[in-house]
Amino acid sequence: MASVRAVLIDIDGVLTVSWKPLPGAVEALRALRTAGLGVALVTNTTSRTRASIAETLSAAGFEVGAEDVLTAPAVTAARLAERFPGARCTLLNDGDIAADLGGITLVEEGADVVVVGGAGPGFDYAALNRAFGELQRGARLVAMHRNLYWRTEDGLQLDSGAFLVGLERAARVEAEVTGKPSRAFFEAALARLDVDAEAALMVGDDIESDVLAAQRAGLTGVLVKTGKYRPETHEDASGTPDHVVDSFADVPGLLGLGPV
Repeated sequence: MASVRAVLIDIDGVLTVSWKPLPGAVEALRALRTAGLGVALVTNTTSRTRASIAETLSAAGFEVGAEDVLTAPAVTAARLAERFPGARCTLLNDGDIAADLGGITLVEEGADVVVVGGAGPGFDYAALNRAFGELQRGARLVAMHRNLYWRTEDGLQLDSGAFLVGLERAARVEAEVTGKPSRAFFEAALARLDVDAEAALMVGDDIESDVLAAQRAGLTGVLVKTGKYRPETHEDASGTPDHVVDSFADVPGLLGLGPV
């Protein structure tokens, strides 16, 4: 793959699980950088800011900075400013991501837009019902992603996509998705790296949101069998990944850089 100039990499389930490095991941990322490839860590994580993610990864041994990380909240903020300038937004999310939502007006009620981030302990009935009320009063619905679950050291955990479906059906609306698998998310990462889609690789553990979505945007997709990967979702997927490897540690070899 001599034409590849940049690699987009999901974080959770690809580089780490519960923020602990997966075997060979630190060394594989270092090999990509040593080869001169552009790197962007693209994640639907909504519980941490870009700076916090970079700090955690750096402490775990990864050579990354905040400028290498592109999050769904950061892309969402830019999208809201473009599509709904000056809008009052109610945020349904678990975790403090205010630093990545610069320029967005957040309110508890009277919202023009309901923004759904990631699930967690703060993602409770009262919060969901408050969002439902805003939607009934005419607010638009924007979701940072549709992830149904993610992998932790305790196993698979439900994510906000499982609740987003209920909000859409109950309020009779359809969410605009700003993070993966939206084409706009991948285009934002490519623009940051200054490469065309044909010269970029996307590595992820979610066959639909990471890999097939990237392929539809013109990138080459690589599915890893770690994180949330499950044989049944692979078999039942809506398409076929360009490449399948056991883990991120195999990516340098796939690119002809030799084993880690």
